[in-house]
Amino acid sequence: MARDTTVTVIGESLVDIIRDPHGRSESQAHPGGSPLNVAVGAARLGLRTNLVTHYSQDPYGLMIDEHLRANAVDVINGGTAPTSTALATLGPDGGAEYTFSITWDINGASLPAFTAVEDSTHLHTGSIATVLPPGDQTTLALVESAREHATINFDPNCRPAISPDAAVARQQSEVFVAASDIVKASDEDLRWLYPDRTPDETLEAWLALGPAVVALTRGASGPVVLSRNARVEMAAEAIIVADTVGAGDSFMAGLLSGLAQLDALGAGGQNTAGQPDAR
Repeated sequence: MARDTTVTVIGESLVDIIRDPHGRSESQAHPGGSPLNVAVGAARLGLRTNLVTHYSQDPYGLMIDEHLRANAVDVINGGTAPTSTALATLGPDGGAEYTFSITWDINGASLPAFTAVEDSTHLHTGSIATVLPPGDQTTLALVESAREHATINFDPNCRPAISPDAAVARQQSEVFVAASDIVKASDEDLRWLYPDRTPDETLEAWLALGPAVVALTRGASGPVVLSRNARVEMAAEAIIVADTVGAGDSFMAGLLSGLAQLDALGAGGQNTAGQPDAR
C-alpha cells in the first residue's frame, strides 16, 4: 500500500525566482529544486516522505521550510550556507532558462540522513545533488547504503550551468544509473549527455547497466517507459502551458506513487518493478 511506503529524497532545495523577460509581470519567488519538488509531490500523493537537503534560516530558507512542513515532508537539513537560488527566465513557449547560485553540502546531517535511508522503502535522488561537490559524494554513499533494502531511482535533470562538462556529467550519471532500479530522464537531458546517439539507444544502454525500468519524458510528445520485457509509449494530453518549471518532477512523483500502489517499491518489489535478478 502507498501509505506503508517511506520515500527518502536526497537533493537540493532552492528558491526559483521566475522572471518574465518581456516585463509583463513582476518576478516571483517560489520554493523549488527538482528533489524538493519530487518530495512535495510524493507527499501530496500519500507517501510518507523525507527530504535530505540543505538550506539556511535566511528568508528564502524560511520560505522553503514553511513549504515543506505545509506539505507534510519530514526535513533533514544538513547545511548552514545561504539558501540556494535559481533565476528562471521564461521563454515564449513557457520553457525556462536557469542561472544558479547554489551550494550543495549535507555533511552537517550525515548521521540522521543515514538513519532515514536505513528506515526507507525507496530512495530518490538526482539533479544538482549528484554532480556538485562536496555533497555529491555523500549522496552516492547514501545511495550505496540503501541498495540492499530499498529500491532506488535517479533523475539526472541535467543543469549545464552547474556542471558544464558533459563528459563528466555523463560519467557521473552512469554511476547513479548503475546503482538504480528506476531511472527517469528528459529528452533534453539525453540530447545533452549523448549528442551522438538517439534517446532510444541511450535507454537501451542504460537498461544494460542494471535498472529495471527507464522512463523518458518528451514534453508534448508524451513519455516512454521501457523495461527488459516491454515498451510503453503514451500520448500527452494537449494543454495550454503556463510554464514547464517542475513538470518532470511531477511526473516522477506520479510514477513513484503508481509503483507504490503496485507494491513495486522496496526490496521485495525489485523484481515486481521489472528486475529479473538481484544485483
